[in-house]
Amino acid sequence: MTIALALHGGAGTLRRQDMSAEQEKAYRKGLEKALDAGHAVLLAGGRALDAVCACVCALEDDPLFNAGCGSVYNLDGKQEMEAAVMDGSLQDAGSVTGLSQVQNPVLLARAVMERTPHVTLGFAAAEDFARRIGQPMQPPAYFHTEKRWQALQLEMERLAQGGGDEDIPEDRKHGTVGAVALDEQGRLA
Repeated sequence: MTIALALHGGAGTLRRQDMSAEQEKAYRKGLEKALDAGHAVLLAGGRALDAVCACVCALEDDPLFNAGCGSVYNLDGKQEMEAAVMDGSLQDAGSVTGLSQVQNPVLLARAVMERTPHVTLGFAAAEDFARRIGQPMQPPAYFHTEKRWQALQLEMERLAQGGGDEDIPEDRKHGTVGAVALDEQGRLA
């Protein structure tokens, strides 16, 4: 069986002409680190679910990407993170939303899938569950990046001038990270 792995950096829309060579190198390095983390799992015969979690954790820990450390702010100036995992072989899923202190939301989403009868936990209930099971927590300052804060300030200015959703420039649209893997046993996650 063949293994396969793909990931998405979710750093927003980045145009080459708007990046310095140094910035492009940093993004590529972060993507390679995440890809290497997941690939190592698959090469060792690991499960697809473990590989996607390894990829996403690497991206959540890198402030360049819109997940975990470096998440986009909401209009209230807070970072409320979410994550979801899906295990195709078990036809199971777990997700979390409204997190502000969980270091790796993807691991909490996995724990929801594997350790609860729920599909989704959110906000205080999700963070309470994270504490109960020993998930690493961080203070809000850990997740802050000046780049994301400045993006919020630009968005607030745009809205104050009467801008609507249809006026959002492409380079300000933010997507989150993602990964998909196929392991040696044909399991997809």
